[in-house]
Amino acid sequence: MTDATHPTPLLVLDVVGLTPQLLDHMPHLKALGRSGSQAPLSTVLPAVTCAAQSTFLTGALPAEHGIVANGWYFRELGDVLLWRQHNGLVSGDKIWDAARRAHPGYTVANICWWYAMGADTDITVTPRPVYYADGRKEPDCYTRPPALHDELTERLGTFPLFHFWGPGADVVSSQWIADATRHIMRTRHPDLTLCYLPHLDYDLQRYGPDDPRSYRAAADLDAVIAPLLDDAKQEGRTVVALSEYGITRVSRPVDINRALRRAGLLEVHTQDGMEYLDPMASRAFAVADHQLAHVYVRGPEDLEAAREALRDLPGVDQLLDDEGKKAHGLDHPRSGELVAVAEPDAWFTYYYWLDDAHAPDFAQLVEIHRKPGYDPVELFMDPLDPYVRLKAAKAIARKKLGMRYRLAVVPLDPSPIRGSHGRLPASDDEGPLIICSTPRAVGGRVAATDVKSLLLQLAGLH
Repeated sequence: MTDATHPTPLLVLDVVGLTPQLLDHMPHLKALGRSGSQAPLSTVLPAVTCAAQSTFLTGALPAEHGIVANGWYFRELGDVLLWRQHNGLVSGDKIWDAARRAHPGYTVANICWWYAMGADTDITVTPRPVYYADGRKEPDCYTRPPALHDELTERLGTFPLFHFWGPGADVVSSQWIADATRHIMRTRHPDLTLCYLPHLDYDLQRYGPDDPRSYRAAADLDAVIAPLLDDAKQEGRTVVALSEYGITRVSRPVDINRALRRAGLLEVHTQDGMEYLDPMASRAFAVADHQLAHVYVRGPEDLEAAREALRDLPGVDQLLDDEGKKAHGLDHPRSGELVAVAEPDAWFTYYYWLDDAHAPDFAQLVEIHRKPGYDPVELFMDPLDPYVRLKAAKAIARKKLGMRYRLAVVPLDPSPIRGSHGRLPASDDEGPLIICSTPRAVGGRVAATDVKSLLLQLAGLH
């Protein structure tokens, strides 16, 4: 490849949760696959955002790139941390590194794919709230170059964080991201544009993948995608749309940490009547992430006790040991000593307290950084609290006055959740797929580890 030949520009849409079943409700995206090409996409274990995206961009499995889940136990810190944003956590050769070796000056825009901060991309947009010194959290985003922040805010309004996650999560956030992507493509013309569209993550987890509300969400997202496809066609961009996982119907929450606590392996400490997980003191505890949980065991002498506590726990399908982790490309030092995989209709809660009266105050907040595990119940307001909407309105009023507030609206009951992911799919109908605007570009089956090389090939750089 020489500088005399410019690469074919690409638009890569990460349409979270897209499956063949949902594609039937998305006429624009379906037409793209019909005129171009589409294929099933083999994902990674765990089939979750951070792990799958890192595989797409590096061509490596979690055992190599190190992103073993959306978060894990940082042994060197003695703390569980989810949703970190620094790209330095991702090992391996990134797609932009490979592209620039083939074509110096190759430009990349990352609009809301994860681990965006600190990445060697030319343009970055990623959610990043303002954390005020008095404890308030306000919606905002982080951009590179810095001037892009005010440009997007003036044009599109503040990044709609409370529509991106939480009880208010809806299509507004995907619309903002799509509009930002269109603006960046028109004004900066990056060679590779990565765009993350999260809308299908919400109602599919709330109501299940086969609920009419989920089909409506698919149609709404398709309407958001349509102008992106039009712009790409006008600019001569090749479009690739893919998904990280499919969301399947679930009905059984599995309290994996409570099982470890009852077995005497998990420890808590108490402050102001509230119990907090004590990972450094625990002999074993789990970091729950949808349908997968990393079980961290303090010493080899506790391994069998941890296995015994979880072996017959209803909802646990597999307990992967060193050999099992290796078979799935998950044998990385960040992984738990054991990895639990849920049964198809089950998912793991992070809950570790045995009495809701001792739950920490963050349990009823949308608080993705303080909970030692993923909490999909943040998509709901507490149905048992008749004053929940009044409380929310009062909290928002305090916020608008610049006062401190607590939006404690999240229920402690996990039973409403109807969709989850993280296991490898049982069939292609329930799994992710890849669509390309180029005929015959994809066919048969595409592995997640092959996405990087496919994109380089489509760009003319391979």
